[in-house]
Amino acid sequence: MDMSIILVSLLFLGISFLVSSRLRAKFTRYSQEPIANGLSGKEIAEKMLHDNGIYDVKVISVDGFLSDHYNPMNKTVNLSPEVYSGTSIASAAVAAHECGHAVQHATAYNWLMMRSRLVPFVQFSSSIVQWVLLAGIILINTFPMLLLGGIILFGLTTLFSVITLPVEFDASNRALAWLHNRNILVQREQEGAKDALKWAAMTYVVAALASVATLIQYVLIFLNGSRNDD
Repeated sequence: MDMSIILVSLLFLGISFLVSSRLRAKFTRYSQEPIANGLSGKEIAEKMLHDNGIYDVKVISVDGFLSDHYNPMNKTVNLSPEVYSGTSIASAAVAAHECGHAVQHATAYNWLMMRSRLVPFVQFSSSIVQWVLLAGIILINTFPMLLLGGIILFGLTTLFSVITLPVEFDASNRALAWLHNRNILVQREQEGAKDALKWAAMTYVVAALASVATLIQYVLIFLNGSRNDD
């Protein structure tokens, strides 16, 4: 594989590790800071859902650390045990964020709908793209169209990563606005929730940038290989 791709991958791997470590540190810190009203993540999630007129979404607990997510297929807000039962700033922020996705789903938020339509294509692409790209690089001088096919497949996963950004930022904005407007958190707690969600969003930013950078590298390899054939 081209050395530039390896270097770019290592660079973003390092950045991703640093951001993930920072996120874990923030989550640990804010998990130890209880909120004044004593509401659990489950209670906050249910309250936000009902305030937005959503009554067909269940809030459940799932195993795993930072495993929180919204599942549009079965309409469930899945919260990790620390968030589900916790009464901390982190619990409030994460629970409200995941409900932000439920609100997006209920209101047919464009970016979320677009991302959902891409899911089956990305699942297929992700299962074969690395093998196609590797074979494409090896056969660049004899079968350059194979690499082009790999680039198209990788482009789908990159597009998915980029579209994920507005989805995640919007969910956080909805969460923070609701927490503030309903006076769920006092000012200090609100600032902590904003800080925690900012670092959570950064993981998606790094992933998107890494995918874009890698895609550009593959395109350059294809273009250089095409010139060499001329």
